[in-house]
Amino acid sequence: MNERDYIPAYLITGFIESGKTTMILDMLKDPSFTSGEKTLIICCEEGEEEYDPDILIQHNTSLVTLESKDELTTAKLKELNQKYAPERVIIEYNIMWGIEQLARARTPEGWEWVQIINLADSTTFESYMINMRKQMSDPMREADLILINRCKPDFNKSYWRKQLRALNPAATILFENPDGSTDDGVTDEDLPYDMKASPIEISEDHFGLFYLDSMDHPDRYDGKKVHLVGQPLPQNGLPEGTFFFARYAMTCCANDIQPCGWLCQGYTKPDSKGFIELTAMCHAVSRGGQSMLVLQELNASPCGPTKEPYVNFISV
Repeated sequence: MNERDYIPAYLITGFIESGKTTMILDMLKDPSFTSGEKTLIICCEEGEEEYDPDILIQHNTSLVTLESKDELTTAKLKELNQKYAPERVIIEYNIMWGIEQLARARTPEGWEWVQIINLADSTTFESYMINMRKQMSDPMREADLILINRCKPDFNKSYWRKQLRALNPAATILFENPDGSTDDGVTDEDLPYDMKASPIEISEDHFGLFYLDSMDHPDRYDGKKVHLVGQPLPQNGLPEGTFFFARYAMTCCANDIQPCGWLCQGYTKPDSKGFIELTAMCHAVSRGGQSMLVLQELNASPCGPTKEPYVNFISV
C-alpha cells in the first residue's frame, strides 16, 4: 500500500473519441498531478488517440487494455492490482459498456474513488442526448466534473448547463473552447439574483454563490453595487482604510473552517464577532497578473448574525 494507506482511483468516462485519452495524457504530464507515483491505466476501449509508450515509461505508468466488457470483472481488477501493485489507478471507460457493468465489477480493497470525470464532444452532444439519453445521463449523474469540449461559439452553453445541473446538482460543469480555454457557461440570466438591480441583493443563501462567481468572473460585477450581510474581519497586513469582508465556510470538515470574502475599502472597523449590512461598489482590479474583485464601502450598519453560521456554496 502507498503512503496514503489507500489507492486513489480516477474514472474518466465518455463516448469513444470524446477526448478521454487526451485528458489522461495531460494528467500524466501535469506536475501538480504527477510526482512519480506508480500508475495503472485500465483502458476499456481503443480510441483514435493512442498512448505514447515513451510518455508511459517516463511517468512510471503501466497500460492494460480490456477488449470487451466481459473482461471487466471483480476478479480481473483484483488480478491487475496484485500484478502491478499500483499507487494510483486511472480507468478510461467507454460508456457504451454501461455504467452498470462498472458497478458490478467491485474494486479491490484499498482502491478509493477520488474523482469521476465525464467528457462529451459538443459536436455530437445534442444528438446523443436526444437519441442515447440513458447512456449519456447515467455517468453524468455520478460525475464530480462534467466537461463538454470542442465548444464552438454557437453551442448553447447556458441551455445545456441547466439540463446538466438538473441531472447532477453537485457536479462542476465546464465547457472547453476551441482555443483550449474553459468557462462555466454561466450567464447573468442564470444567476439567482437580479444582475440589473442597483444594488444587487445578495441573500444569505446566495452569499457563497456570489463569492464563487466573483472569483471566476470579477468583470461581471465591475461597476455594480451589491447589498449583503457579512463580517468585517481583521487581517494582518491590510492597508489603512481597508478590511476583509467575509463569512465563514466549512471547506471540507468541521476542523477546516475558513473565511471567504473580499478586500473592502471603507471605514468600518474590523470586528471578529459582529455582522454588518453592507452596500458596496464592486471594482475588478488586477493583482499579480490576475483579476480579482474589490469592494468599496458605500454604506454599512450593524445587524444581527446570519441564520446559518456557515456559507452554503449553491451551484447554478
